[in-house]
Amino acid sequence: MLLKELEYIIAIAEEGSISRAADRLFMAQSSLSEFLKQYEAELGSRLFVRTSSGVRPTDSGRLLVEQARLMISQYKKVRNEISDIEDLKSGTLELGISTFRGTYMLPAVLRRFKLLYPGVSVNIHEENSFELEQMILDGKLDMALVALPVKKLTGNADFLLRDEICIVAHKSHPVLADAYRSPSEPERLFVNLRDTAKYEFVLSPRETILGDRGRRAFEKAGVFPVVYNDRINAFFAVAMAREGIGLAFTYRSCIQSVSSANILSIAPDGYYLDLALVYPEGYRSKAARALGKMFHEYFSSQSHVQNHHQHESGGEADGADVGVFPLR
Repeated sequence: MLLKELEYIIAIAEEGSISRAADRLFMAQSSLSEFLKQYEAELGSRLFVRTSSGVRPTDSGRLLVEQARLMISQYKKVRNEISDIEDLKSGTLELGISTFRGTYMLPAVLRRFKLLYPGVSVNIHEENSFELEQMILDGKLDMALVALPVKKLTGNADFLLRDEICIVAHKSHPVLADAYRSPSEPERLFVNLRDTAKYEFVLSPRETILGDRGRRAFEKAGVFPVVYNDRINAFFAVAMAREGIGLAFTYRSCIQSVSSANILSIAPDGYYLDLALVYPEGYRSKAARALGKMFHEYFSSQSHVQNHHQHESGGEADGADVGVFPLR
């Protein structure tokens, strides 16, 4: 049983479609179908049955998928241990990060890592924090950058930084009439969420961290915002806000994407999100430890995000369960 054959079976199960699995594996659908036919004949058991929407695993298929994941996870563990013996001269690191956050937080760190360890390949997986947690549990990732608190993981969460969730407003947006500067922090503009309620917001999907935390902020303030577009990705939402089409949430760590707009902190003290590096239970590869150290070194030197002292003493980090509010 070859490793790639296990990956084929897992892809079919996860995609629920032979055609989508073939696209994911960069192979012809006919080749994957023929592989599955021969594989089932070799095992003497049907692994998948066709449905109106694709395929689903049989009992035998579910057992094989479960064991395949364990075998691949064990293979990666051994591979990482061998890489450690070779002192990071080779190997592969599976890293998970959100698309929006990764665009601004990863390149500089990854560049330094590649300079020091050119023989180590870093495979980047872009998903939201909720999905990244599951991928850690499934053994698909060596490490991931996620928002705290984690929902499914226990332990192995290494606090990295406190980021701020801000509001993006076009420089001529009328909400600026309600914005003010704090005497203690004159470089920051603040706005009360209640003063934003009469203006349109462009929100990210509820299942994303930014969409989730934005909704939490509104519920806590007792605000029911004007929302016509509530499933817009973070890049698109910020771009719309920059052009004056509503207001949008973004992260302080990503403000370089909105340099032509105003960035508003949420009154009275700002609205914060704690970020952490998470790892699978047990073994943590030398490559993962090295990259984690670089994340800490890089962000400890950045002034646009909150440092650990502020994590302990300043502002509010929202860790409550998400609330639901009506959109109108």
